[in-house]
Amino acid sequence: MISPTPPAQPSPGPPARVPSRRFLAWEVVLVLGVSLGRSAVYAILQLAERLAEAPLAEQTATVHSSRSRHELFDLTYQVLDSIFALVPVALVLYLMFLHGVNPFRRFGLDLRRPRRDLALGAGLFLLIGAGTLVVYVGGRTAGVTMEIIPADVTAHWWTTPTLLIAAVRHALVEEVIMVAYLLDRARRIWPGLTPSWVRPESSMQAAPAPAGHRAEPRDAAPAGLPRLGRLWWVVVAAALLRGAYHLYQGFGPGLGNALMGVVFGAVYLRYGRVMPLVIAHFLLDAVAFLAFPWCCA
Repeated sequence: MISPTPPAQPSPGPPARVPSRRFLAWEVVLVLGVSLGRSAVYAILQLAERLAEAPLAEQTATVHSSRSRHELFDLTYQVLDSIFALVPVALVLYLMFLHGVNPFRRFGLDLRRPRRDLALGAGLFLLIGAGTLVVYVGGRTAGVTMEIIPADVTAHWWTTPTLLIAAVRHALVEEVIMVAYLLDRARRIWPGLTPSWVRPESSMQAAPAPAGHRAEPRDAAPAGLPRLGRLWWVVVAAALLRGAYHLYQGFGPGLGNALMGVVFGAVYLRYGRVMPLVIAHFLLDAVAFLAFPWCCA
């Protein structure tokens, strides 16, 4: 009796192609072009226009405002604004999955260390919150900062939930893109930037160099607080971009957010998790959005 022919085994697919440095560079440009890079360009133009109109101290800047006088349409606009604003974050996560990487684990955007993340996020909230007040008061005194209205919305039953959703949106967009994604892409475009002292769980751990690129020696481990090493200029560049897209509020918030970007970048390099930054940013915006109407009332 002739034995049946065994079923043909599926042939393995082609090996995953490692994206080139040029590909990753263009990817970063496109992601920023549809998200915070675009916001920075418009913020600079808005600042220039406001400077031509009147002194900044005599003007106001609203962060979150009502979109319609009709309650149903206002709610719809608020929800849609948050959904569409999160599309660049979804795009970043998709691109990471497309390259065979779990972005939630790579960026530390998960619940593996809730206690440490909450503690670190709360500490950053207190530190940055106090610094923000100092910079804002100083900017108002110097006449280089507008009066900032965090939330100018009509009170409805859904106002508080939508403001909290907006705070989550701002936290995710800014911290995932400006910190986790940009630093991850920077170390892949320039592998020699990755310092050897970064924790293994961090997304900044050593990556194989693209074909044809010789890996450079990495920094030695520091004593005490971590150094930024050769990644310092990436952190500073991202921080300057963060400050740029806040310039529609004046020079004070631009400077304050740039300093916040440096602190957040250093914390991310130290711990390799973006979740504490998201928590801190959410708390900052949530307190500003909810406390402002209460204080006015």
